[in-house]
Amino acid sequence: MHISFLIHNAYGIGGTIRTTYNLADTLAEQHDVEIVSVYRHRDEPVFTPGPNVRVRHLVDLREKNPGYDGDHPEHRRPARVFPRGEGRYGQYSALTDRRIAEHLGSVEADVVVGTRPGLNVHLARQTRRGPLRVGQEHLTLDSHSPALRTALRGVYPRLDALTTTTEADARAYRRRMRLPGVHVEAVPNPVPAPGIEPADGSGKWVVAAGRLAPVKRYDLLIRAFDRVRAQRPDWRLRIYGGGRQKDSLRALIDELGLYNHVYLMGPANPIEPEWAKGSIAAVTSSLESFGMTIVEAMRCGLPVVSTDCPHGPGEIIDNGVDGRLVEVGNVEAIAAGLLELINDDALRLRMAEAALKDSERFDPARIAERYESIFTGLGAHGRASFGGRMRGSLHRTRGALLGSAYAVRAAGRTALGKGRTA
Repeated sequence: MHISFLIHNAYGIGGTIRTTYNLADTLAEQHDVEIVSVYRHRDEPVFTPGPNVRVRHLVDLREKNPGYDGDHPEHRRPARVFPRGEGRYGQYSALTDRRIAEHLGSVEADVVVGTRPGLNVHLARQTRRGPLRVGQEHLTLDSHSPALRTALRGVYPRLDALTTTTEADARAYRRRMRLPGVHVEAVPNPVPAPGIEPADGSGKWVVAAGRLAPVKRYDLLIRAFDRVRAQRPDWRLRIYGGGRQKDSLRALIDELGLYNHVYLMGPANPIEPEWAKGSIAAVTSSLESFGMTIVEAMRCGLPVVSTDCPHGPGEIIDNGVDGRLVEVGNVEAIAAGLLELINDDALRLRMAEAALKDSERFDPARIAERYESIFTGLGAHGRASFGGRMRGSLHRTRGALLGSAYAVRAAGRTALGKGRTA
């Protein structure tokens, strides 16, 4: 099967980019996979694609490259297909409208996957007759403006499938968007095994990671840690990430006298070794579209204390088993959740072990199987235009699913985590 992903910029850094590479690399073990990036702004991508994944671009923003498109006359004219209500609208243009249309009008693929709402609109309107059109939602329906929701409601019925990262968001799409005939399914983001030894629970560090943005509410985490410091001054907090709130968070740390207890570490890539240095992870967001950092921490053997915010944490964490869910916006509750695990070594270690085991369900091999099942189901429901090429491939690759390379790879990752080897 030939699967083609369409992404905003495969050469940057971000959760959707990382997720797309993780999924594409795994699907490429069985299928012909490409990632088509609307933009290219550097010579090499931050995330290295697997050997079987092709990456190409439509618009070149490398100023010293002979094919530079930044000063193209069409790039100065506004986009007409990419929806105005989408957050990236200002970066799109008449040039991107044309290049994306040319790509989708001639794409030689069995399945085309869009990775953000604006690109899903292009998929729905411009993909040639034949390929399955699968849109991914990496944010949430509620996070979109009314104008964007109206635009999506008008074109999403042309999609064959829409995937969300949480069941809560899938329910919202089914209930509110009127998508007859569109298969809507929640499929979480894939997170690979880290390939390092999991945390051993001995380090007296709480670790958090993510953009220093208001939605992450690191101000609450810092205030909660002030209460932790009062009882357990031997513990410390590290916050990884960059963003516009750095100065205000630094000022709060100084105001509370926490400069020897709370550290703003800046961005870290890879982040896995930093998770493994800690014993507890903390998430204090007011909203999460999924909760990638929660899964990353769990895969490194950390129990997570997280606010029970919409939409992801409650679908990832088994409260009291592999982590703790606490009230959103409540400093006392956050502090109590952290102190519960800090003060009870046996509980912390039990939760850590459970987190390591439970997070295996997010392995890319398992998520790839979920997507392959969606593609199979759509192809099996009488889409004559889907073509025999995909069906033949699926019959060959899915007959022995449990013995496939996906299953072998998942088993290898499980052994890696349990074996404590790098």
